[in-house]
Amino acid sequence: FIMLTYIFMLAWLGVTAFTSLPVYMYFNLWTICRNATIVDGANLCLDLRQYGIVTIGEEKKVCTTSESFTKMCDSNELNMTFHLFIVALAGAGAAVIAMVHYLMVLSANWAYVKDACRMQKYEDIKSKEEQELHDIHSTRSKERLNAYT
Repeated sequence: FIMLTYIFMLAWLGVTAFTSLPVYMYFNLWTICRNATIVDGANLCLDLRQYGIVTIGEEKKVCTTSESFTKMCDSNELNMTFHLFIVALAGAGAAVIAMVHYLMVLSANWAYVKDACRMQKYEDIKSKEEQELHDIHSTRSKERLNAYT
């Protein structure tokens, strides 16, 4: 279970890493949209090469002067998508934290059970030795009693 939990934790860590990328992209896009509405006439561009969406050889920029960019900034879908990506990132982060916590608890319980098993063996050996000592003592007491009579 410890190894399986560790593998799942690594998988959720990967999911968290991949969900952080769209949050970063949408945050940059949201910042450009906000700045474009604050400063009229500013030509702000978003280079898609920095996100790995297009290859380095292609020059693909999205600028605030285009009509499609202003429509995208004014749409409710951009804000909704941004918030949904944030929720997905928070959920994946919570899953990673839960997996780390479960891994710690599972390891502690395994150590406790291992120690309890050793302690049980020790108690069994101690009990047998005490029983043997008691048997030896009672046998000698009976022999002394028989010797006096």
